[in-house]
Amino acid sequence: MKITEQRFLRGPNLYANKPLLYSILDLEDLDEVPSDAIHGFTDRLLQLLPTLWDHQCSVGRPGGFVQRLRDGTYPAHIVEHVTLELQCLAGHAVGYGRAREVRGVPRHYRVVCAYHAERVVCAAFDLAIALVDALAHGMAFDLQGPLDELRALAERTAVGPSTASVIAAARKRGIPVIRLSEEANLFQLGWGSRQKRIQATATGNTGLVAADIASDKQLTKELLAQAGVPVPEGETVDTVEDALRVAGALGVPCAVKPLDANQGKGVTTACASPAEVVEAFDHARRHGARVIVERSLTGRDYRVLVAGHKIAAAACRHPPTVIGDGRHSIRALVEIENRDPMRGAGHARHLTCITLDDIALCTLARQGCTPDDVPPPGRTVALRGNANLSTGGTAEDVTDLLPDETRELCVRAARAVGLDVAGIDIVCEDIALPLAAQGGAIIEVNAAPGIRMHEHPSRGRPRDAGGAIVESMFGHGDGRIPVIAVTGTNGKTTSALLVAHIAREAGLSTGVTTTSGIYINGRTIREGDCAGYHSARTLLMSPEIDIAVLETARGGILKRGLAFDRSDVSIILNVSDDHLGLDGVETVDDLARVKAVLAAVASRAVVLNAEDDRCVAMREEVREGAEILFFSLDPDNPVLLRHLERGGRAAYQQDSWLVYADGARHHALLDVRELPLSLDGHARYNIANALAVTAGMFAAGFEAGQIIAGLRSFVSDGRTNPLRSNVFDVNGVTVIVDYAHNCASYAALAETARNLTAGQLVGIVAAPGDRRTVDLAAIGKTCAAGFDELIVYETDNRGRPDGETAECIMAGARAAISTERLHCRLQVHEAIRFGLSLCDRGDVLVFGCGTSLSELIEAVRPNSPEVAERLTAETTI
Repeated sequence: MKITEQRFLRGPNLYANKPLLYSILDLEDLDEVPSDAIHGFTDRLLQLLPTLWDHQCSVGRPGGFVQRLRDGTYPAHIVEHVTLELQCLAGHAVGYGRAREVRGVPRHYRVVCAYHAERVVCAAFDLAIALVDALAHGMAFDLQGPLDELRALAERTAVGPSTASVIAAARKRGIPVIRLSEEANLFQLGWGSRQKRIQATATGNTGLVAADIASDKQLTKELLAQAGVPVPEGETVDTVEDALRVAGALGVPCAVKPLDANQGKGVTTACASPAEVVEAFDHARRHGARVIVERSLTGRDYRVLVAGHKIAAAACRHPPTVIGDGRHSIRALVEIENRDPMRGAGHARHLTCITLDDIALCTLARQGCTPDDVPPPGRTVALRGNANLSTGGTAEDVTDLLPDETRELCVRAARAVGLDVAGIDIVCEDIALPLAAQGGAIIEVNAAPGIRMHEHPSRGRPRDAGGAIVESMFGHGDGRIPVIAVTGTNGKTTSALLVAHIAREAGLSTGVTTTSGIYINGRTIREGDCAGYHSARTLLMSPEIDIAVLETARGGILKRGLAFDRSDVSIILNVSDDHLGLDGVETVDDLARVKAVLAAVASRAVVLNAEDDRCVAMREEVREGAEILFFSLDPDNPVLLRHLERGGRAAYQQDSWLVYADGARHHALLDVRELPLSLDGHARYNIANALAVTAGMFAAGFEAGQIIAGLRSFVSDGRTNPLRSNVFDVNGVTVIVDYAHNCASYAALAETARNLTAGQLVGIVAAPGDRRTVDLAAIGKTCAAGFDELIVYETDNRGRPDGETAECIMAGARAAISTERLHCRLQVHEAIRFGLSLCDRGDVLVFGCGTSLSELIEAVRPNSPEVAERLTAETTI
């Protein structure tokens, strides 16, 4: 077996509303070889992966997949299930997958599998193929080594527990989450102007100066003291002599720690003799150039989490200890404790494994112990002087014990340093009592504090620390900006730009993606085909926009899925023949299923074409609670009328008026001839686009006046909407340039152009070469019926030999037009010049499927340089 194609569907897609790995798998010699035909295959597979018994498969109960194996199922289906199970064994719980034959391609199957991390699912899929292939060919397979590597990969790409808690809290509130790099714990929460960023528990509001202050323990103490917050006396020193001097002046047991370390690194408490001070100083210097010597406070170690000037949680931290049983050594007791599934390396689990390092050995020595001693039953042996979870400590929730005075001190401490999220370290005898009454003090203020201890305390009530941090960032909001998504076979770009224009004229900072580029407030950010996943993500990550308008093409949905989990409003304009035979889309019904992905993700409303049966059928895909609005050029359309009778909202054309209906009331908004893009009411396809946009903007909450003003002022010309029904005068001939490239668009364009002239209508047409031969012929037949003279040229052949694409179009045209009115000029400039030569003043020439307005300009330039200069001025921004 081998992979012939593979990609990630990172958002809602044709198969599921979740990220999937999409693969085309060539079964090679295992094609049509079911599992029950391979002797011993199922038993060997279950011996390696006994957890496959849990898979229900289509049977719908545990053991269902095993039943399918025994009854006989094909290798692609087995690879799907093994991929899912390997991810589960690596710690990524996933359960969705599908395997289906690729129509018309023998031996090939389309396999989709859910995932959490892209690198992990790729490795799991490769491993699944290797395993199934080996067992199917009777070979042994050592799974343990590769499975260990997969688990290690999952650990390396895993999100830290503190970050994971914040992300989980954000998702629970419906806040969009974008991981900015799979290699880092850096995330964007929210979209556009409402976005925030978080790394671990440091938010985008965490200032650099505040974080620097928190890392300087002495400076922090000085600021806290100035704010009236109790702190231990002490000084920062550079030499051991100064350390001894400060310790002597304090006259009490002292604590020695690095000036700018974290997680308890290099900290020694309760140094009571000069020798201990010297040893502690040397230990601290390993973690920082400068050292603090301060009064050692007696009591317990507490951590208070402040988020947004509120107390989110508090915990008492206990140093790592073991309790003797009279039988095991301290070393063995540590090993037993580390077997607790709650413990893991670093921050991978809720608790960290205990290590018998030099600090632990020194701590044991102070108690007169070695790691090989066997403590008597019940004796508690401390393994560290500090209680940080990162060094193996545990935590007990004490949030409800904090007195108001201590709460105010902690909030004041965070404010004094300038942190929005802070971990306040307190040492005192009893956190339930005011600090002043017991000589307690705040010893540190931490930026980006860990929250494992609050979310998963060893004892006491878990606290939603991640939720508190999210609330401090977003208040009661969800971080979303309005998203209006537009799809359809034709009219997407014009409609998306019209939506964006109305929003911008209404005063919103607006971003829009189209097949011609990405625009923010009318300025081009990127040129090219930008109607897919990456372009939408670029826009949603742009902090300056208040509303996103996303043209969403078929290819983008199929190749990467959507870049957004949901839209506010989805507009589906139409579905007709185009791009068939590509990416598994063989029929118009297949294409409709792709477009329907947008209908399924709309949370507020879906706008559908009442005259398109496939659009109407999409109402079955609309989620509960989302409104359906229809639009129609025909005011007597039955679907429209039934919808209006039931009190639904819609937009339609009545005579020459654009009408909006909101239940029983019908509002005539404006004469369609006032729409510049309607070409004085002749461009019915653009009137349909305007109706769809009108319905969508009302659904999005815009007011009638804003919509009308935007419709009246939007001009679809060579500057604002190039290659979309742009009209030019070339020596008295009306030239319409449009990116028409399928039957529906050419037919609509010819109908409009015919209404603009009493003279001759000349068409210059082409289509991309990756269309099926039958589709190219249909384009030729449609164009022959629509134009008086037809010139066929070639644009992007996409793998076809020169001349073949044009010949396919010509073959279709010959059945509908006389040969003397059918011409072929492969080169675009020659085709345009020839077409103009056939025209008299007052005629109309349509130039379809152009890739740039410069093609028209350069074709005209040799014979009419002054016209070329004028056209250049008309199309230059």
